[in-house]
Amino acid sequence: MNRFSRHFTYSEEPQRNVDEVMHPSITVAFVGNPNCGKTTLFNALTGASLKTANWPGVTVEGKEGFYNFDGHLMELIDLPGTYSLTSYTMEEEVTRSLVFSNEADVIVDVVDASCLERSLYLTLELLALKKPVVVALNMMDIVEKRGIEIDLHRLSETLGAPVIPISARKRQGLKPLMHAVYHHKMTGLDKVQHLHETDDGMSYKHEENVIVYSAELEVAIDAVQEHFEAQYPDVANPRWYAIKELEGDKGILHDFPLGQEALSDMAQGAILAENASFEQRFIMERYNFIQEIIHECVFNNHEVALRTDSADRILTNSWFAIPIFLCIMGFVFFLTFFLGNTCKEWLEAGLDFLNARVGEGLAIVGASDWAISLICDGVISGVGTVVTFLPNICILFFALAFLEDSGYMSRVAYVMDTIMSKLGLSGRAFIPMILGFGCTVPAVLATRTLESKRDKLRVMLVCSFMSCSARLPVYILLAGIFFANYAALVAFGMYFLGIITALLTLLIIHATDAKRSGQGEVDASLLIALPDYKMPDAHSIWMYMWDKVKDYLIRAGTVIFLASIAIWVLLHTGPAGYVEEDFSSSFAGIIGHALAPALAPFGCGDWRLAVALLAGVSAKEVIVSSLSVLFGIAGVAGPLTWHQAFASIGFGPASALGFLTFCLLYVPCIAAIAVIASESKSSKFAVGTIIFNLVVAWVVAVLVYTIARMYLAS
Repeated sequence: MNRFSRHFTYSEEPQRNVDEVMHPSITVAFVGNPNCGKTTLFNALTGASLKTANWPGVTVEGKEGFYNFDGHLMELIDLPGTYSLTSYTMEEEVTRSLVFSNEADVIVDVVDASCLERSLYLTLELLALKKPVVVALNMMDIVEKRGIEIDLHRLSETLGAPVIPISARKRQGLKPLMHAVYHHKMTGLDKVQHLHETDDGMSYKHEENVIVYSAELEVAIDAVQEHFEAQYPDVANPRWYAIKELEGDKGILHDFPLGQEALSDMAQGAILAENASFEQRFIMERYNFIQEIIHECVFNNHEVALRTDSADRILTNSWFAIPIFLCIMGFVFFLTFFLGNTCKEWLEAGLDFLNARVGEGLAIVGASDWAISLICDGVISGVGTVVTFLPNICILFFALAFLEDSGYMSRVAYVMDTIMSKLGLSGRAFIPMILGFGCTVPAVLATRTLESKRDKLRVMLVCSFMSCSARLPVYILLAGIFFANYAALVAFGMYFLGIITALLTLLIIHATDAKRSGQGEVDASLLIALPDYKMPDAHSIWMYMWDKVKDYLIRAGTVIFLASIAIWVLLHTGPAGYVEEDFSSSFAGIIGHALAPALAPFGCGDWRLAVALLAGVSAKEVIVSSLSVLFGIAGVAGPLTWHQAFASIGFGPASALGFLTFCLLYVPCIAAIAVIASESKSSKFAVGTIIFNLVVAWVVAVLVYTIARMYLAS
């Protein structure tokens, strides 16, 4: 059954006619390890702009596009990254489902040429299916820079498949690749030329199989294959299924159960396998064969591996890894504030000038006072305040994109594996949490990569504790006002507090479950291939930054624009009609006064703060624009004006920390809530998440405020 989902995109190349668009002649599936450049290649061919990153879990579902090759329309499918065809996670099941089906005419195996040894394991499994496979040897530009040499002709002979060198990010070799795809579809499989022959009676198998195993394993394969062919005579390639039966593949065992006699032969074979499991023996012999290929076809690759290993001895060290990660993130926030605030001042001056000129222009044309107030105090002040934080946002996302594309963020997930295992999860669970630094929505979607529903729900519950980029404007505003010299440290502290709260929550949940079930630490080791370090690609960083900035600007022009108007309306209208001065009698004042007592324990008992937090449920950036409107700050004000406004309600540094903490941990935005309900398939779970977040946010905010009051003015 084909369970992958499609998202349609279209090539920027001109199409020949409508019939070609509706009836593609060849369907091509792109398969490969995470980080191998599949999505970059897919983008280059189809004109799509899917997100790429140097860590697993980016592509969770299949994506579809089209490519026109010399009048032959090709349907291209970008599948999730997988390390093998033995499925453990949801994205691996999606890939395996399509690869097993007959829907793809040709499989393009995208291989990272700079890490060939890691990538060929999946290649061998794909070739064993005996379907048309073209090997796209990606990242050849990196190979050349590192001085690595690959004998492409010998590699193609050894694998029995076309091997095409490409660089997806530089768009080099794409036409030869698609020509090979078309040619391979028309002509079929190539002949395999093996590295060695054997004298164990298995020579005939070398003529049709890329890899031939040891005599013990081949005897077991033959025995199981004989039983398999007797029970399932219509299944093509029975050898592949026999191997999967021996490996204990759960999907194959479920779909193609064998009789007791076959199981006895498998048990006898296990004795011949020197007491090691069949799966372990197959894995070992595949990697031994890969080592032969590397020795035969790849030269000068030891220096790069040594450099990466040297760096990893420090960056993934059990003692130094986490302190180094914290120092790196601290430096990122230093840059975000130090450089961003300089540009922010220029934007503030420009928007303040615009606000004044618009107000004067409206007065000249005879606009009413309420209309001038709506446009200047509501729209320009509300939206403009959020826009001024754009430089900080750009710098933050540039730094995160740089760390992702360099290969460092994969190490963070690897390092967290030990910690996460003590919480009943694998290091893979930390990947959605890291994605939460960008946005909670993709973070929740990335929980699809987790193996069990229990793990998915646990990680979903804490994803919103990871501080998304939408909260950054709030941190910049309040930290800049009350902690000018330590603003970067305060903002970094919020991110760190979110991580600690998430981990403590998972620890408490795991301890409760362990006590109930009697189980302790879970053995759920993370399977992740760490890519070599590389200089980040400028185009990839730009695409990542532009995607985030565009989303930020769209929010400013839509959600924040509408929210600013809504807040102004609620602030200037009440049961008695239009409100011009005493805003506490407005609808916003009534709502705020009802909520304020609950916020008073952490120093935020003013009704305006309550309304701003309520408005932030639509989008966290709205909190800043709402505060601007609620406090009647005209134009784009500086820290002094804001400080005076907050001081008028007794809001000081301790209150600011309480407010920031609550903003960090309370209800995620509406979009995130909707995704949580969809992914968990439970509206009750989504409501429970909201209540849980509110309780945790309130408790932690009160705790932070209480401690802060001991050292800071309230």
